[in-house]
Amino acid sequence: MPETPEFVVAAVAAPHRLAAQTGRDVLKEGGNAIEAMIAMAAAIAVVYPHMSGLGGDGFWLIRTAEGAARAILASGSAGAGATVAHYRAAGHDDVPARGALAALTVPGAVGGLSLAFQFSRALGGKTPLSELLSRAISLARDGAPVSVSEGRFDSLADAALIAAPGFRTAFLNEGKPFKPGEARRQLPLADTLDQLARAGLDDFYRGDIGRELAADLQRVGSPIVRQDLERYAAERREPLSLRFRDATLFNTPPPTQGLASLILLGLYQRLKPPEAGGFKHAHAIIEAAKRAQTIRDRVCVDVPSLWQGVPALLTPAALEAAAEAIDMARAAPWPLAEEQGGTVWMGAVDAEGNAVSYIQSVYWEFGSGIVSPATGVLMHNRGLAFSLDEKSPRALKPGRRPLHTLNPALAVFDDGRVAPYGSMGGDSQPQFQAQIFTRFAGGEPVAEAIAAPRLAFGRAWGAPSATVKLEASYDDETAEALARAGHETERLRPEQLEKLGHAGALIRFPNGAVAAAHDPRSDGGAAGF
Repeated sequence: MPETPEFVVAAVAAPHRLAAQTGRDVLKEGGNAIEAMIAMAAAIAVVYPHMSGLGGDGFWLIRTAEGAARAILASGSAGAGATVAHYRAAGHDDVPARGALAALTVPGAVGGLSLAFQFSRALGGKTPLSELLSRAISLARDGAPVSVSEGRFDSLADAALIAAPGFRTAFLNEGKPFKPGEARRQLPLADTLDQLARAGLDDFYRGDIGRELAADLQRVGSPIVRQDLERYAAERREPLSLRFRDATLFNTPPPTQGLASLILLGLYQRLKPPEAGGFKHAHAIIEAAKRAQTIRDRVCVDVPSLWQGVPALLTPAALEAAAEAIDMARAAPWPLAEEQGGTVWMGAVDAEGNAVSYIQSVYWEFGSGIVSPATGVLMHNRGLAFSLDEKSPRALKPGRRPLHTLNPALAVFDDGRVAPYGSMGGDSQPQFQAQIFTRFAGGEPVAEAIAAPRLAFGRAWGAPSATVKLEASYDDETAEALARAGHETERLRPEQLEKLGHAGALIRFPNGAVAAAHDPRSDGGAAGF
């Protein structure tokens, strides 16, 4: 995908062109980057429902034109009925992937939109909420074309998904999946968006929508009750940061895996691969990812007492010690579990210099599969990150938030460049971020950095061991070198592109020009003016 025009002053990037157009139009009408992202988040919920929605979670990184960096964490906690005893009594050893018992955490995305809207107002934003949601309402009411990405997912192959209450009515056409390009209307969701536009985003939790959503969830047996929704609020937190060569990198704190993304790049820098591309670049990212995820699994859970040690993990001494344990010639053995992924990353930069990196998700494709008939809200299944082992730091407990693979990234270079970037991809998000960032930070145009062949290290769902998954176009010489070093590699087929993420990035240069691109592996792009 080509970059945006040579000189634009504001731009957005999104995995669906209609979401990108929505954000660009807000910017053209004088809205700021946060307002553009709110409009994009609502639109993507309609046009990319297999990956994103009002029933999921979302995370924000915002850097103001004055240089302040802020994080918004909008992940919900487990419902009042979500106890280990309840799931054990129902005969489960693990949290189910689909159905009512998979829909066990309060969706936080709308709470994040609400907090971001307040922040936008504090920065001088004036666009009415009704205008920001108007495009999403029209897309849901009038119909939007089903995406190519959604068409790659065979929902009929997942019996539990098809059986989830509300899924057939919302997402199948006479019992069959819609084909890419076919128009699909989502009338209950349109009414919900219209109600939010008129009554305010808080209505999702403490108003008419919250009441209807809670009633529908209780009717099918979800552990979430009305009081869980009423108590929910997103939170503003200080982002984590790390120095990387001539830049300061920002990411979101636990319980997201933003720490893992920063540790990976901190280790990569100390391993000193010569340049992006080739064996040493790939090997360094894979081996750093293994160690970063070890730390993530221990620390990035909803246990605040563990977070006190997070700053020490990003110190030069800690990173040097971890890097010394990495053999730059041989692969270390690793039992790594990889998740499926239903996630979107989007970015926006306005003419004033405000920048947003945002990620929103329903976790697996179509989440829990549960669709509230009254509201049209598809519930996520982020509760899969919980354990039913009461001794585990990830143990399921009412009020506890799950570990989140979502983590938006943003870099501020010493020369004045500002770059929000990120990718979907479950456990592999830090790897995708590192591959993209090291390329454009090293001088590659952002569009080329995103389009370059990628790899992902991990264990595919149900597979016996972890492998290095290489894009079909990944160069043979590097693949052979990885195999000689002890990495078990496999080539992905062209139709398996979803396993390599949908990435995007924007760079605002000191002269005010903005370059932006989104992944050619997605249905999206960049739009600017």
